[in-house]
Amino acid sequence: MSDDVRELLGRAAEDAGQPVISTEAVYAKAARVRWRRRTAVSVAAVCAVAAGAFTVPQLTSGPASPQTSSVGSLAQESGESPRDVRLLKLLPGLTGTIEEVSFADIIKHVSPPPPEPPRTGPLDGQYEIRQDGGVGYLTIDVMDAKAVARKLGGSPPVKDLCKMENGEPPRTDCVREELPGGRVLTIWSDDMDYGDGTPQWGPELVARLTLADGSLLGVRDSTGFEADVVQGPMLKTPPLTRAQLRELMLRPELLPAK
Repeated sequence: MSDDVRELLGRAAEDAGQPVISTEAVYAKAARVRWRRRTAVSVAAVCAVAAGAFTVPQLTSGPASPQTSSVGSLAQESGESPRDVRLLKLLPGLTGTIEEVSFADIIKHVSPPPPEPPRTGPLDGQYEIRQDGGVGYLTIDVMDAKAVARKLGGSPPVKDLCKMENGEPPRTDCVREELPGGRVLTIWSDDMDYGDGTPQWGPELVARLTLADGSLLGVRDSTGFEADVVQGPMLKTPPLTRAQLRELMLRPELLPAK
């Protein structure tokens, strides 16, 4: 996993504490194997994985939520629509419900919730999507050019995210698209098979939009996660199709106003 992806995964959950999703040891296949063993012992235990849905002993399954949230409601204090409401308007093809959440709350169960993290993009945040009887997640994160430069430490940015270096495994179904205005959009699939830990994230689509000024928009389109307490079963596929994700990445509403 390249440094820029590590950074965006970490930033997506920096308010949730380091163990939440910033460590690659937090991911997939080992948990799925573990769960298969558990289900052999108890068929009653149904799952809720990081991209999907196992039912573990402490599983909690909340009812389908409307487009409101305690996190998003903070925006109402300034007279502005909540972020999840604004995001929903950009997803006309979405069949489920969307709610802004905090990974610190739903994964780490931090109480009281930490203050909102600094945001660069107007819709930066973590969103829970309920559809087809499951729960998936969408994370949006914009890094400005200075933040990207700090992360790279003076190294040149990767020109082609589909071409892996230093022995890293290839990205599945990776498509790089050069767009007008010096923008480059890259979308790939990730099975999130990074070892043991909690939570265990399931398969997802990952998108990166690099802008001419050096800033970066990153979105994770995840099937869900496995933990001791989950919001519901995992989705069989990411909540947004690849076509829907591409359309979202090109919406100017995700980027800071010039």
